[in-house]
Amino acid sequence: MNAKVQVIFYSMYGHVYKMAEEVAAGVRDAGADVKLYQVSELVPDDVLERVGAKAARQAFAHVPVAKPEQMTEADAIIFGTPTRFGNMCAQMRNFFDQTGQLWFKGGLEGKVGSVFTSTATQHGGQETTITSFHSTLLHHGMIIVGVPYTESGLLYLDEITGGTPYGASTLGGGDGSRQPTANELKIARFQGRRVAEIAAKLAR
Repeated sequence: MNAKVQVIFYSMYGHVYKMAEEVAAGVRDAGADVKLYQVSELVPDDVLERVGAKAARQAFAHVPVAKPEQMTEADAIIFGTPTRFGNMCAQMRNFFDQTGQLWFKGGLEGKVGSVFTSTATQHGGQETTITSFHSTLLHHGMIIVGVPYTESGLLYLDEITGGTPYGASTLGGGDGSRQPTANELKIARFQGRRVAEIAAKLAR
């Protein structure tokens, strides 16, 4: 039985989107079915344009917007969010604030949940963003999967790199010009594959 996996993300400048694509590739490596979704934007167009994000978002404009009830169709859901002062972004919080009925009915109970993130700086809240996100998943009864140290990329010290045992991560740099590195993408792909493999075992 092939696991059904959804990757649901928010990205402003494209860093999280690139990680999401690599996570999805890892899901496919495991032979699972994967669907990619983004959450609704809350920032007005004129603000996005002023901060240089409107053009960057065109790269993933084709990705459909997630609806909370669609999550019931998945065996596993992997969430991607940039950090906002050590927490998930408002767009992702808004998405989860619409899941009250799912919570009440136990719609996500027993499904695998996992999180990856992007920060501007090396110590910009990668771990707190992911672990605080876990609280929401636990309230929904989800089974949390992270990235174990069998993924050697977590031990890579030759350059500044994201990657935590809680989930994959990347750094955008203060001006957003830094893109996900090969090591960060490797960890993201591992995360997608591991989530899909565990989800398949549970589904059986």
